[in-house]
Amino acid sequence: MNQPRLPMYASACLLPAIWIASASTLSAEVIAQGPQGWTASASRTQIAPKFSSAPEGGRNGKEVLRIQSDRREGLHGTWSKTFPVTGGKWYRFQAFRKTEGVDCPRRSVLATITFQDAHGNKVPRDEPSHTSFLPGTVPLAEPELPFDGATDACGWTEVSGVYQAPAKAVQAAVALHLRWSPPGGKVEWCDVALEATAPPQPRTVRIAVAHFCPSKGTSAADNCRKFEPIIADAAQQRADLVVLGETLTYAGRNPAVSPAEAAEAVPGPSTEYFGELAKRHNLYIVAGLFERNEHLVYNVAVLVGPDGSLVGKYRKVTLPRGEWDNGVAPGD
Repeated sequence: MNQPRLPMYASACLLPAIWIASASTLSAEVIAQGPQGWTASASRTQIAPKFSSAPEGGRNGKEVLRIQSDRREGLHGTWSKTFPVTGGKWYRFQAFRKTEGVDCPRRSVLATITFQDAHGNKVPRDEPSHTSFLPGTVPLAEPELPFDGATDACGWTEVSGVYQAPAKAVQAAVALHLRWSPPGGKVEWCDVALEATAPPQPRTVRIAVAHFCPSKGTSAADNCRKFEPIIADAAQQRADLVVLGETLTYAGRNPAVSPAEAAEAVPGPSTEYFGELAKRHNLYIVAGLFERNEHLVYNVAVLVGPDGSLVGKYRKVTLPRGEWDNGVAPGD
């Protein structure tokens, strides 16, 4: 009975090693050579969009790199270029992009920075992961994803970030993507730079997490009030951000209510209440609520700031049973 288990166990042990090895390099088919060392490529020529460049037309009339989908869906291509780096040093990436016919830039238009060795392979990170299915193993450094910044009056969005090159890195591959846009979607990239910079100054944030589920609350407001002493205690411990639980105006209600009955507008009474507490204690608060927007109900996390205002909200995308079958809609 025990004999068949041995090869199965051996296969399971080998799978992580195979996965790590295969993930160290990525194949790409070169479509065209561009200016200043840039290369247009796609993982397969069948899904390659159209590439072009021009010495003018970018932000402030500078050189521009263009990628545009044709009438087909699901295309994905990149302009890429490698920059020399020194392991352990810090680098600032900056680029500007403008889109046309792209319905979700966060999904379809991005820049990636992959630190590599001299052969173009990914390099390991400098430290092991805190938790891993292979304890003590140092994983590969995955691509960095610079953030979108402000968009100017002409539609150019800054994409930037500051990153430390892993110790074994000698180059960084910068890739400018257009992927999965609607047919005809287009992006223009310009002013792309990766330059050495000073290490960023530490920004220490003290976070408090409330492990508490209200019970026997007679209303949404009653449930909210049960968190007031917890927030006050966190403030006394100099917390900058207090994270409360999920769907806190719904949990533990007496009598029980449905998500739709617990739902309210955002901003609304609960965000105003937590905004007052955030302003009183000069901190940020994350609270989980059910939001009503016309006929739809969402599971949301809201962030209120020290000035008492609603900073933003996130609508839960992946819903479990117990939510979707109770009429809760996923976010997008």
